[in-house]
Amino acid sequence: MHARAPGKINVFLEVGELQPDGYHDVASAYQAVSAFEDVWATPADDIAVAVTGTMDVVDVPLDDRNLAVRAARLLATEIGHRGGVHLEVRKGVPVAGGMGGGSADAAATLLACDALWGAALSHAELHALAARLGADVPFSLMGGTAVGTGRGDELSPALARGRFDWVIVTNERGLSTPEVYRALDEHREQHAVDIGPAARTPSVDLDVLHALRAGDAAWLAACARNDLQVAALRLRPDLASVLEEGERAGALTGIVSGSGPTLAFLAHDAEAAIDLQIMLSASGHIAHHVHGPVPGARIVE
Repeated sequence: MHARAPGKINVFLEVGELQPDGYHDVASAYQAVSAFEDVWATPADDIAVAVTGTMDVVDVPLDDRNLAVRAARLLATEIGHRGGVHLEVRKGVPVAGGMGGGSADAAATLLACDALWGAALSHAELHALAARLGADVPFSLMGGTAVGTGRGDELSPALARGRFDWVIVTNERGLSTPEVYRALDEHREQHAVDIGPAARTPSVDLDVLHALRAGDAAWLAACARNDLQVAALRLRPDLASVLEEGERAGALTGIVSGSGPTLAFLAHDAEAAIDLQIMLSASGHIAHHVHGPVPGARIVE
């Protein structure tokens, strides 16, 4: 059984104050983009995974740390399935790049194993399982454009007209999401007098929703924001020069995607995105043209 799920770009991400349990509430506008993870599920005695891809996958774990393995185990436990599955994952989303590649693996695995094992779970049941695996997994199931609140898994579809063209620049050195959040907390503590307290209840800027609804790339560029960007650049100051280079090359804006280190540059249209991709590639960067919004996880016939 073959399933495919998209990666995502956080076109807006506001991070709330640190909670007593060590986590943060967030408010994000997600857009699913045309970078995909493919998962093939075949019957086996145990649950195992093999990973290939167009980028370096050497750091992808093959044990229970792998989200696809965890998704298969969770579903098997939920439905009482006693057999196993062999998962073949082909990655098209940057590894540890802030675009939800592992979450897309989990979403695709849930769909593939649900079909393979004949579970026929409802969308709501799959969404509930996805939320137990991580905040980005439910969105990869949903796709399109959505607002995520709480820990990011409380989703509401958002209307986005037309097409938004992005150029993503990947990086061989990944960033740990927990480390980026810790760096954000340290930055806020050190600069509390200048930047004020974090939002108690994060929310998505209404201008972002209006720009998405209007299909207006220039308007979206003016209000796109990622609170984690300052922390990612603190850990990886080399990324700042790439952001500047992309904007000089014609991008409407450049932002760190999620916790980074992948950078997302918004272009005026497809033609401008192709020109931008060519210019960044000529400078030695690994650049890809993607577009959104695209549908969520699905079975591939």
